[in-house]
Amino acid sequence: MSHESINKEKARRAAKHPDRPGEDCRAEPGQYSPVVDRARCEGKRDCVEVCPYGVFEVRRMEDADFDGLGFFARLKSRAHGRQTAYTPNADHCKACGLCVVACPEKAIQLVRR
Repeated sequence: MSHESINKEKARRAAKHPDRPGEDCRAEPGQYSPVVDRARCEGKRDCVEVCPYGVFEVRRMEDADFDGLGFFARLKSRAHGRQTAYTPNADHCKACGLCVVACPEKAIQLVRR
């Protein structure tokens, strides 16, 4: 599955990053899951732009997620329009780790299921 809005320049830069985790896109889909730290995520869309599998979407943070944030994280979230990354297609993740190194807030981790 290829994502149409991929930013090839950002993806190439992320692929060369020495700290990129994962299995270079060779893991079976569903073995890993990207986890977004909503207190850190500012919804800048870098994850969407580098993910070759269309795992991410950026949208307004759900009320339940917003309510779970601490005071300062809520202020930060409001400053960024309550935008955050969600992973509706996490089962497509092949653990390439491009999202992890592309995220400017360091808000994404790959977790083995």
